[in-house]
Amino acid sequence: MSSIGTGYDLSAAQFSPDGRVFQVEYAQKAVENSGTAVGLVCKDGVVLAVEKIVTSKLYEPGTNKRLFTVDTHVGLACAGLLADARAIVDVARNEAANYRAEYSVPMPVKELTERVSNYLHAYTLYSSVRPYGCSVMLASYLNDSPQLFVTDPSGLCFGYFGAAIGKAKQNAKTEIEKLKLKELTCKQLVKEAAKIIYLVHDEVKDKQFELELSWVCAESQGRHELVPKALKVQAEKYAKAALEEESSDDEEDM
Repeated sequence: MSSIGTGYDLSAAQFSPDGRVFQVEYAQKAVENSGTAVGLVCKDGVVLAVEKIVTSKLYEPGTNKRLFTVDTHVGLACAGLLADARAIVDVARNEAANYRAEYSVPMPVKELTERVSNYLHAYTLYSSVRPYGCSVMLASYLNDSPQLFVTDPSGLCFGYFGAAIGKAKQNAKTEIEKLKLKELTCKQLVKEAAKIIYLVHDEVKDKQFELELSWVCAESQGRHELVPKALKVQAEKYAKAALEEESSDDEEDM
């Protein structure tokens, strides 16, 4: 890419002869080099799961979280550069707070995602700034309606029933497609989300990782919260058992 993009990747406002903006592609590459994040919508809420890579044994567990609460009814999961993601979280929180102050009702997550996407897109238009190197997932459960939206560094956003971002997003999407999401509850989906993160984790490159799980659903009274510790422990046991079963099946096939 460096030879193709020579001279055309110095500014986010510069198009290459074939119509590409290389700095946006570099930002998307930063997302692809990050730990995987998964969002799943079911009949009574949304579950978010994040693979947080641990690069040092000296790190304190629970720090540098990749799951955030934007408003009481909206949760956010990120992939990419964590510092950039924190800046986006601040933007989202300000938008949600301003909307609530103006209209006295919670902000619909679709409108919130569009405003965040517009902000991300603005940083791809000028040579004086660089695109944000992060992609975010916004989940909400408002008026008994679970919703999930994903936006990327280019400012593009889509709504999903199940989505994945990060380094193993393609493998995660394949696993998500096997699930009958509309028939599952959030409690069941927490186990499936943990299983997906464990299955797509690359043990060779990234030996250690910390699983983060949160939900916004009927069970949590429509509030975005971390999954209760007891349920998280159950989910991790289920995921590890599924991983061992798959590895044993692979050995038998060989």
